[in-house]
Amino acid sequence: MFELILQALYSGLLVGGVYALIALGLALTFGTMRVINLAHGELVLLAAYMAYVVESRLQLNPVFAVPLAVLVACTCSALVYLLVDRIRKNRELNSLMLTFAIGIIITNAVLLIFSGDVRSTGSPFMQDAVQLGPLFSMKSELGAFVVSLVLVLALWQWLSRSWYGRAVRAVSSNRDAAKLMGINPAKTELISFIVAGALAACAGVALYSSSVVHPPLGHALTVKAFIITVLAGVGSVPGVLAAALLLGVTEAMTVTLWSSALQELVGMTLFLVVLLVLPNGLFGSAKRRG
Repeated sequence: MFELILQALYSGLLVGGVYALIALGLALTFGTMRVINLAHGELVLLAAYMAYVVESRLQLNPVFAVPLAVLVACTCSALVYLLVDRIRKNRELNSLMLTFAIGIIITNAVLLIFSGDVRSTGSPFMQDAVQLGPLFSMKSELGAFVVSLVLVLALWQWLSRSWYGRAVRAVSSNRDAAKLMGINPAKTELISFIVAGALAACAGVALYSSSVVHPPLGHALTVKAFIITVLAGVGSVPGVLAAALLLGVTEAMTVTLWSSALQELVGMTLFLVVLLVLPNGLFGSAKRRG
């Protein structure tokens, strides 16, 4: 029983790493513009299908699909921003409806092109087992977890130390004050969407390499990313990783000790409990009162 629980914890951490990859892009755009991109999960799905195309047509390892996935996801993400930026009234509500419609369009386009079949990698290298003591996983799962840690650290450093990263945080904090400091908010927001697209591309390739994908999956990925973003607290990159790992472990323990039918229910219950106890999320800062 102890080894079973240990394996469940390990598997939950690995799944949480993929969740963090999926949520990073949404957390970045939400923190910058306070706009929830409901097409984010579909961008991840689109990148996953680019990995499928490279593997099935070119007979290459899915990892080699990253440049193509980044190109496609970043282009689509930039187009989403250009459409959202045209909204002048009720930006938050109208952007929700717009990005939701874009997500439906992407889902149906994927369905028309690739059919509704479930896809997963057939690469023996990605499916090979890795043993760490009594713990087992696939190479793709372990690799996705490592990539997740690297990208979380890279995004954190980019936001903290680069000029554009500081510009993103300035626009997020006060758009008008950022203008007075010589920052172009539109350009900064476009850059954040492009970076979010690149993160979505990496998440899509990792998802295809370690799991299965099918057209309706995009909406579920968006919901998962939104839950993690809110759990983490707006603007907290390390919080995204912590929230994703917590959600992954919770779901894995639920499947192991209870039933897979309760997996989503327990995840949503965790989401509600954290919001009741910590309304600003695990790492969100409390708003100033004056």
